[in-house]
Amino acid sequence: MDPFRIAIADTDIADLNHRLDQTRWPDQVGAPWVYGTDSAYLRELCQYWRHDFDWRAQEAALNHFDQLMVPLGDHRVHVIHQRSSHAHAEPLLITHGWPGSISEFAKVIEPLTQPEKFGGDAADAFHVICPSIPGYGFSQAPTDPGFQPRECAQLFMQLMSTLGYDRYFAQGGDVGAAVTTWLGSLAADQLKGIHLNLVFARPPKDDPNAGVTDAETARMAAARERMTNEVGYQQIQGTKPQTLGYGLNDSPVGLAGWITEKFHKWTQHTGNLEDAVTKDELLTNISIYWFTQTITSSVRMYYESRRYDGRPFPARVDVPTAVANFPGELAAPPRAWVEKQFNLVHWSFPERGGHFAALEAPDMLVRDIQQAFRTLR
Repeated sequence: MDPFRIAIADTDIADLNHRLDQTRWPDQVGAPWVYGTDSAYLRELCQYWRHDFDWRAQEAALNHFDQLMVPLGDHRVHVIHQRSSHAHAEPLLITHGWPGSISEFAKVIEPLTQPEKFGGDAADAFHVICPSIPGYGFSQAPTDPGFQPRECAQLFMQLMSTLGYDRYFAQGGDVGAAVTTWLGSLAADQLKGIHLNLVFARPPKDDPNAGVTDAETARMAAARERMTNEVGYQQIQGTKPQTLGYGLNDSPVGLAGWITEKFHKWTQHTGNLEDAVTKDELLTNISIYWFTQTITSSVRMYYESRRYDGRPFPARVDVPTAVANFPGELAAPPRAWVEKQFNLVHWSFPERGGHFAALEAPDMLVRDIQQAFRTLR
């Protein structure tokens, strides 16, 4: 294992600036955001990226955390490994999703490792392990076809063993929720519990409405309505990721447009994206994909997941499972469905936050993790 620091070359920053200066902007018709990413907002964002965004400051903030590059077979996995000062702290593996990265967790790592500094109880302290999924950000991209959430879970089991942890907790959302769900099945002997801020639960085959309340039915319908025109990206990423990758890997504005649309739709706000995430937070995440040239390898996960010949998710997870239902999340399965597939021990409804809970409502996510795992420590 080698210590790791993020260090983007000056020439890469200059190249980004040159490409931003040479952008050919498309036309736009209709109301903002109806046809896709709003041109006026994207121009504003990219103007800020070019002239005001300070990558070096964001790089230094991320380098405040202890990082490693860990060789695991054919993989080289980048991981933030931030240990608490408290000897009793429990290991917590946190996995990001798409189009996120380890930068999502910048506001939750210290409250989890040193809760007493943020008004919490030192008894709730964790050692935090945040790996970059292979092909996302600073981890080496898989070199062979077939890398999907189940295989990622197996890889992270090796990672935790290599770091010296034989018993631990795990948390995740989006792709990270899929990886964490698989960990709940494959690493049942190692895991003390899992926490999900997006839960993948199928309707029961016998009676999908059994035990489902009217409020849950309405909440599920509202989530489906929000996503009616929001799954086109899944089709292209799940079928032709390479074709998509040429444009996104070559054009910073193209990459920013693709990712910003997801943040605009998936965060909780009333029209202004920056009520949920700041320009700096959004651009730090986009810049990680740009500088590491991993947007193509990241979207390939959708293709691989569609073609995995096993179960998309384990039939049953018996590890104690906590679910936080953030109000702006993409899916809202009823509790009865979740209980059919998971050993559900914690079911909560944080007051605010959407799909990117660690960025949007870090205090809510930290508190929910602490509460969920308190009796399982």
